[in-house]
Amino acid sequence: MPTMQCQHNDPQPAFNNGVGTESQRSYLERILTACVYDVAIQSPLEQAPILSARLNNQLLLKREDLQPVFSFKLRGAYNRIIRLSAEARQRGVICASAGNHAQGVALSAQRLGIEATIVMPRTTPQIKVDAVRRFGGQVVLHGDGYDAASAKAQELIEEYGLTYIPPYDHPDVIAGQGTVGMEILHQHPRDIHAIFVPVGGGGLAAGIAVYISQLRPDIRLIAVEPEDAPTLASSLEADERVTLDKVGLFADGVAVRQIGEYTFPILRRFIDDVVLVSTDEICAAIKDTFEETRSILEPAGALGVAGAKKYVENTRIRGETLVVINSGANMNFSRLSHVAERAELGEQREAVLAVTIPERPGAFRRFCETIGERSITEFNYRMADPDVAHVYAGIALSRGDEERRELIHKLEADGYSVLDLTRDEMAKVHVRHMVGGRGHGVANEIIYRFEFPERPGALMQFLANVGGRWNISLFHYRNNGAAYGRVLCGIQVPEQERELFQEFIGGLDYNFAEETENPAYKLFLS
Repeated sequence: MPTMQCQHNDPQPAFNNGVGTESQRSYLERILTACVYDVAIQSPLEQAPILSARLNNQLLLKREDLQPVFSFKLRGAYNRIIRLSAEARQRGVICASAGNHAQGVALSAQRLGIEATIVMPRTTPQIKVDAVRRFGGQVVLHGDGYDAASAKAQELIEEYGLTYIPPYDHPDVIAGQGTVGMEILHQHPRDIHAIFVPVGGGGLAAGIAVYISQLRPDIRLIAVEPEDAPTLASSLEADERVTLDKVGLFADGVAVRQIGEYTFPILRRFIDDVVLVSTDEICAAIKDTFEETRSILEPAGALGVAGAKKYVENTRIRGETLVVINSGANMNFSRLSHVAERAELGEQREAVLAVTIPERPGAFRRFCETIGERSITEFNYRMADPDVAHVYAGIALSRGDEERRELIHKLEADGYSVLDLTRDEMAKVHVRHMVGGRGHGVANEIIYRFEFPERPGALMQFLANVGGRWNISLFHYRNNGAAYGRVLCGIQVPEQERELFQEFIGGLDYNFAEETENPAYKLFLS
């Protein structure tokens, strides 16, 4: 890889958070002299023939999932740590992270003979804790999330004088990640229409953007974020850094509430577009990449593929070259069943329908005849009263949304009442596992979805907090191998106590959403 000579412990100019010409040149020099190849590989840029044929464009995968820590994060971590003074190295380094950055810091410190302390939330999957320890990191488990872990890291910094290694918001980290962009241009010097980059705090996207914008400004830079964590999109819309109240937890590698102070000015200037993708679309991208490479990406690592697919669908471009960053593959194995379940929906290969049918002999057979030769992937039946029954059906599709619309029209034309649940989150996560659990004579019931940290005793603590005053009338718990458990909860709250309950629930440290008016709940559970 042609780069300028790497210098260790080199004094470099102080940075403000702007992106003027001088800063751009300084970033370019930092990227060209970045010290990453002591630990990182020049990851392959591979053709994806299956996806290319489906999308009618040439898709190239930048395989950062093949790095020694299965993620690009070690580039920025190593480039920051190697530039520390001898005194700072002697004191040791520290970071707060639940995943890829933690492993990057641990491996980088190990290679340089530096002691590394990694503060991780207690909710961190054991596979990631074990990986950090294998790389020599001293793991401190603290708190239920990143904020608590970060606060603990600051305490240890003050107590022991450790140097904090940020996951994205430092010029050296940005420069280290920017070597990904340098490699892309070296590996594919021909025309590129766009590069699709996952965004959380923005370090990878900023590093690639500041490099590409100076050498190949003709290439479009597309940021990709989950719909439930639009950190960059929200800041661009407001034209300033905003802090999201909550972010989704499925793509935990990009579950960042605020874009970086250093990264945002770069992204605001050089990013051409932001594509937001759903959980189902991320799962479909994981499946697509597996079929292409036989590798399993983590949700954040598959954002680029999901974004490229959606971009092609929206713009209808053909015959272009698209580069996708496969940013990480630290997938918890127990999540795979959830990914497989949702991938069919993300690929529009399954329709999830609630259909009301007459309760009489032969009605079910007639319903199946209306569906025709399509495969039924899931079927739940529940008598509502002596006259009608409700069917919760998963139906395989071969022609995506067009076929789903045709099927619904056909069922309605035959006199059935149809509710399309294909994009209903509560129906897909909870109701499909609960059909048949209808309550009888349950007064004053309201329904909430919750996410809470998954650790020993967390479920009992949740029940104690929520059920201490009001009766729990429905409860469904589902964990998909993530750091957070998912609960659907019915609570009996008299009308005169609703305001008090709203104050109570607003004070709980859980992600939640009310689902009392959700049609899937009313049809199958109320």
